[in-house]
Amino acid sequence: MQGLIYKSTGSWYSVEDPEGIFWDTRIKGKLKIDSEISSTNPIAVGDTVAFEIENESIHTGMITEVKDRHNYMVRVSPHNKNQKHIIAANIDLALLVVSIADPRTSTGFIDRFLITADAYHIPCIIVVNKMDLLKARHREVLDNWREIYGKAGYELFPVSATDRSTLTLLENRIANKITLFSGHSGVGKSTLINQFIPGLDRKTKVVSGWSGKGQHTTTFAEMFDLPGGGKIIDTPGVKEFGLIDFKKEELSQYFPEMRPFMINCRFNNCMHTDEPGCAVKQAVIDKKISEDRYVSYVAILESIEKKW
Repeated sequence: MQGLIYKSTGSWYSVEDPEGIFWDTRIKGKLKIDSEISSTNPIAVGDTVAFEIENESIHTGMITEVKDRHNYMVRVSPHNKNQKHIIAANIDLALLVVSIADPRTSTGFIDRFLITADAYHIPCIIVVNKMDLLKARHREVLDNWREIYGKAGYELFPVSATDRSTLTLLENRIANKITLFSGHSGVGKSTLINQFIPGLDRKTKVVSGWSGKGQHTTTFAEMFDLPGGGKIIDTPGVKEFGLIDFKKEELSQYFPEMRPFMINCRFNNCMHTDEPGCAVKQAVIDKKISEDRYVSYVAILESIEKKW
């Protein structure tokens, strides 16, 4: 049998077969030993797998093979910073949900997510949620984000998940695609998903008043079908997004706005920090590249030295 992984709990995997029947499956022991996937989870939501039926009456099975992926998204394992964790596989679009207030998403977090998506060849969009909570000072931040990320080539969608009328453009953008939803806890991912899939009723929680941080409402990654076609992969909220398997000399390749200028640097191995004749630094001076993004690049470059 062959099927698609819809949910992973770490030990059990929910697989949908071609007939639309769901099976509770485990990994065959031999698969764990022979697997060449160097991650904390050998199977991820979005994977196509082969499995053997164990008990047809209660729909249980044993996964024997993971089919080739055309892409996947990773982050540092929450349990071991020297290992990577596959968030999801075979994705058409990565959607990062952020908020300017209640809670505040840092640009450093945003940039790390965008870098990872770019490195794994996954188109990414930014959804700024909780627009209904923004005050004048927050609007200035939104305008700044529009300029920073728009100049870098990213689409930005300001929405209020509680207001269905603000979601039309975003709904059209994710139609008929497999879209990964990610973001900090408390930014409103579950509320958004409930709007796109009526009746799903994903659990939501308010942001903690004393800490300004969200509480986790999603424990495991899980995929859901959109009524009009396409799928959403909901993922647990993350506090930080550490990079893994990135080389310092390659980092600038994952800043789209830097790529057109890099070929004009004096040195082929330019790191765009202290070297003379750096076209990237000149582009920052000429305001062709956002200074905020350049500062973020330098900070992330230094963090790679610390082996995130």
